[in-house]
Amino acid sequence: MNQAEFEKHRAALIKDAPIPRLWMLGKTGSGKTSIIRYLTGATRAEIGNGFKPQTTFSQQYDFPDDDVPLVQFLDTRGLGEAGYDPDADLEAFQDDTHLLIVTVRLTDQATDLLTGPLTKIRAAFPNRPILLAITCLHHAYTHGKNDLQHPSPDPFESLNQEDFRQPLLDPNQQKHFDDIHSPDFVRQLNEKLKKFEGLFDCWTAIDLTKPEDGFDDPEFGGQRLKSAIIELLPDAYRQAILQIDDLNLSLAEAHRTRVSPVIMAHSLLAASAAVVPVPWVDIPLVLGIQTRLAYKLADMNQQKLDTATISQVSASLGGRVAIQMGIRETLKFIPWVGSAVNSAATFAITYASGWAWNWYFMRVSQGHIPTAEELKEVYAQQLSRGESLWKRSKENESN
Repeated sequence: MNQAEFEKHRAALIKDAPIPRLWMLGKTGSGKTSIIRYLTGATRAEIGNGFKPQTTFSQQYDFPDDDVPLVQFLDTRGLGEAGYDPDADLEAFQDDTHLLIVTVRLTDQATDLLTGPLTKIRAAFPNRPILLAITCLHHAYTHGKNDLQHPSPDPFESLNQEDFRQPLLDPNQQKHFDDIHSPDFVRQLNEKLKKFEGLFDCWTAIDLTKPEDGFDDPEFGGQRLKSAIIELLPDAYRQAILQIDDLNLSLAEAHRTRVSPVIMAHSLLAASAAVVPVPWVDIPLVLGIQTRLAYKLADMNQQKLDTATISQVSASLGGRVAIQMGIRETLKFIPWVGSAVNSAATFAITYASGWAWNWYFMRVSQGHIPTAEELKEVYAQQLSRGESLWKRSKENESN
């Protein structure tokens, strides 16, 4: 089978496979990318770089990739742009989209740009389920002391499944929202539900924020969102959403498998450089290898490594590494034994630095800037592991 035939068969398999296609409809900044990021665990950069144009005003993101996708997201980006007409999207998506997710900020007062096209889409496909996701809830919170956290317990957890299908919040349920510190919260929520009445099958309320935004729960309502999606999808397509977490674990393991030999190779190279028996001569070479490793890991994690980042991470690890390097160098004054111990220490230090850098890049890609204490803890754990690996390899050599 040649490549063209293979691609043809693969495309046919993907078309017939139970791959859910989720159509995202909402203004820019209404939380569409945050929803995709929450559901898939992919970074904003990966999502942004993964979108491919489909129509003049739409684009598609395949997770984990377009070769063998598990879930496909269609994003209409033309809302509010001059000349946007949903007809092209309707024609492109009419046969194989399984759920329409409409995102609207709770405080957005200009929703006509959304309800207009949505009315047309609803009329064309009345049987396609529509989930209304009301987002950015904290924009409606007041700004008094301690008022910027989400209420606990989550008041939406007091609602039952039928409540999320109604165009108004039950007055008996409104007492659960008193802790939101905003007298307008329920009013704005009811206004949105009324505005979209007849245009959704189910609604949910979420607030997906970045960890550095300071909320105790940066994924407020996330599980509620996932449950609603699973409920609305046809049975055959639910399993893909349920399997995403397992897939992410596999992807993380695959990433570790890809990174591990790179860290190991640089660690062994640094250890070889450390055999030089003259104190301090090898330090520039070893540091050069470690620096090259950091840049390589940044590239593998699709992150940029600049002077500021190097300074930040080095400040967290540098002192500890410098002390260890200093102790290591004094061992060179002891012939023979010095070089052997020196190589072991250099291997462990490079190994620990590599995994600390990799952990740093992965956390940054997830939207979290690690603290110096967190970096030191990861470094210490990996240093111990590096020492054990070196010792084990030498024991195997002697056996």
